[in-house]
Amino acid sequence: MIPQNYDVIIIGAGAAGLMCAATAGYRGRRVLVIDHANKPGKKILMSGGGRCNFTNLNSTPANFLSDNPHYCISALKRYTPQHFLDLVERHGIEHEEKAAGQLFCKDSSKEILNMLLTECEWAGAEVRLKTSVKTISGDDHGYQLQTSSGTLTCESLVIACGGLSIPTMGATGFGYDIARQFGLSVLPTRAGLVPFTLHPELKEQLAPLSGVSCPVDVNCNNEHFREPMLVTHRGLSGPSMLQISSFWRPGDSLNINMLPATTIEKDLHDLRKSRPQSTIAQYLAQHLPKRFAQALNDLHGWAGPLQGYKNSDIEQAARTLDQWTIKPAGTEGYRTAEVTLGGVDTRQLSSKTMAVLDRPDLYFIGEVVDVTGHLGGHNFQWAWASGVASGNDA
Repeated sequence: MIPQNYDVIIIGAGAAGLMCAATAGYRGRRVLVIDHANKPGKKILMSGGGRCNFTNLNSTPANFLSDNPHYCISALKRYTPQHFLDLVERHGIEHEEKAAGQLFCKDSSKEILNMLLTECEWAGAEVRLKTSVKTISGDDHGYQLQTSSGTLTCESLVIACGGLSIPTMGATGFGYDIARQFGLSVLPTRAGLVPFTLHPELKEQLAPLSGVSCPVDVNCNNEHFREPMLVTHRGLSGPSMLQISSFWRPGDSLNINMLPATTIEKDLHDLRKSRPQSTIAQYLAQHLPKRFAQALNDLHGWAGPLQGYKNSDIEQAARTLDQWTIKPAGTEGYRTAEVTLGGVDTRQLSSKTMAVLDRPDLYFIGEVVDVTGHLGGHNFQWAWASGVASGNDA
């Protein structure tokens, strides 16, 4: 078959790949996006409970983890959340701010995907699905790809095929394989923004609370997040647990303040004085969902009225509540992880263009590189920003 020639080929029809395609297409480049999946943007569609938390107005480089923390600064400064919001509003997509700065579609995440595909169409970028790449070879004149839809050639090649999270959506380590093929180092990967699993005894004790949520402050490895925690039939989830999971390592403990908005020890001393017949269970029920309050009380064996508690007993109870220490058994892994930590080492890439420093026609963008955002729209912002940075150069 005669090779099909393009200026730019992008592997991966997700958020970063489609953003790059539209950007390069508007520059007059002949662009092809290929993906082995049968639909584009599967993770866009499922994100934010089907409503797509497409950016965060407060996104800054401080919201990202990387072994090379300065790398993301340039792209994020040049393409801000406001830039993407302007694009969303030009397409007439209704949106709402849920938690501070977190923007979601009012209706459906399909609107964000349709917007990106429309932009690609307007820019003249072609999107070809169900196309798997067998081999890639590169020389001084560009790249040749042997694919299930024939031989493709291009001047610039962009790798936007994501990380390992949610393999049921088609995630693979293909992007890392390409990086290694061209001599790049790949930092160790692990699941991020992922629920925790618990050891059998604690899991059994908390099992009746499955579905109960409450605000907590969780601390691990000098990082902390004050957000809701959700008990599940497998362990602990909710925003606070997903956030801290990116900083947790196997064997680490989590310190959880169950009542971050109160001064527990003072409250209990005051309560013993004013209402000596009160119990810790009653105190907890004023601040936590009733089922959670009772389970927490039973777990720690607090019984009888406060008048029977010595000062040291109250201090111990308060310490237990503001530093409830749990050692997770592990996490649910890539199966449910929202992101992959680690990836292509960004020290080998240009922070301006996302291109390999000694191979300026090969680009790595989005989740495949070692840049991972906090929960709340930051990872999409990195997809948009890295897509635009590469699309302006490829």
